[in-house]
Amino acid sequence: MDNLSRKRPDRRQAADFTARPGTPTLPRMTPQPNPEAGAAVKAADRDHVFHSWSAQELIDPLAVAGAEGSYFWDYDGRRYLDFSSGLVYTNIGYQHPAVVAAIQEQAARMTTFAPAFAVEARSEAARLIAERTPGDLDKIFFTNGGADAVEHAIRMARLHTGRPKVLSAYRSYHGGTQQAVNITGDPRRWASDSGTAGVVHFWAPYLYRSRFYAENEEQECARALEHLETTIAFEGPSTIAAIILETIPGTAGIMVPPPGYLAGVRELCDKYGIVFVLDEVMAGFGRTGEWFAADLFDVTPDLLTFAKGVNSGYVPLGGVAISGAIAETFGKRPYPGGLTYSGHPLACAAAVATINVMAEEGVVGNAARLGTSVAGPELRALAERHPCVGEVRGVGMFWALELVRDRETREPLVPYNAAGEANAPMAAFAAAAKAGGLWPFVNMNRTHVVPPCNISEAELKEGLAVLDAALSVADEYTR
Repeated sequence: MDNLSRKRPDRRQAADFTARPGTPTLPRMTPQPNPEAGAAVKAADRDHVFHSWSAQELIDPLAVAGAEGSYFWDYDGRRYLDFSSGLVYTNIGYQHPAVVAAIQEQAARMTTFAPAFAVEARSEAARLIAERTPGDLDKIFFTNGGADAVEHAIRMARLHTGRPKVLSAYRSYHGGTQQAVNITGDPRRWASDSGTAGVVHFWAPYLYRSRFYAENEEQECARALEHLETTIAFEGPSTIAAIILETIPGTAGIMVPPPGYLAGVRELCDKYGIVFVLDEVMAGFGRTGEWFAADLFDVTPDLLTFAKGVNSGYVPLGGVAISGAIAETFGKRPYPGGLTYSGHPLACAAAVATINVMAEEGVVGNAARLGTSVAGPELRALAERHPCVGEVRGVGMFWALELVRDRETREPLVPYNAAGEANAPMAAFAAAAKAGGLWPFVNMNRTHVVPPCNISEAELKEGLAVLDAALSVADEYTR
């Protein structure tokens, strides 16, 4: 841990969220109903926008009029507390004035410039990120988002090792581009999986639904590591370039790995000469109450991917943090990859401002404090009151409630990858939450509690009260 404390003396910061002195202010936004404008926005969307992961004729997107802090609102003036942080990326909430001002200032100075040049915003963003990454991950390759960060991390690993295969976990999500979606372990992979991407999936630990018949975390960890090493042996260690894991899986269920698991994977990678990649696209930049979730487990990967919270999603940005050994591979050998907008000045200026806001306002510490003192205890109390809650798990501002029909059998509230009528219980739960002014994150039979990391205690409790009421609707489907 010495290198971590050397690089990041302020890695946890203050425990309380406080406004930064001298922060520019924006006029406070108040929802103003304007149904006609909303109808026009909706009509244009339906006529021309092709939405991701959707059957286009079966969706009804909400027309959003504005957003500020932890809230957004529609054109009818209805306001929602966002317990999804967009897609788990608005780690400092919407419209933070310091970041808005930084984007405006950068746009006035230099809106864009090609990636082959040294640009102040790009250099400073890389420096600030490298200052916070674990170990010697001191070189930063910028991408446009998380999926292409994963694409490039895998390319680097294959070129570094000269090996073709990648091992990744079921119950994972790594992005929607061709390689990244094949690395993904959830059903979004199926339509694009031709079996030719050089990806082999394995089971990672998940005690609540153990694939290893484990009775406790120690057994789950040991058996999951044994399973992984067996997979390596049968696939052929000399064919495996990388093992990639979400440090804490996000969309797949926020399964915090048991103590010792990630360290065990690190040891296996070292034993067999495999590159260890941690995907921190969702878990990074304060979400877990640390700058990176890897810090919770005292583990340093060879490559670390990031995006989302690096600039709160204000301008698209992602990247790969690269170890010294892998960077050396490309010291005199050209790296065969790049993007037109790599390290875009507007995105990097937003990252610089976001990281500075998080450091100066104690956002990382706020997520840790509220996770320990409010979210964890109150979510466990909800589980005691609601028979639909099978398990509560998480850390910081990164929590999941597993909803079930039967606590004894652990039958999910809806079947795996349910759609249509089969998904009715989760749809009813989500509708109840929205009716109460809470926008939930719902995936399969789970709801995730992932609000902005700088949410106030009062706002968090407000959202948990609405969640409490919405869970009563889900209770009606239990037995």
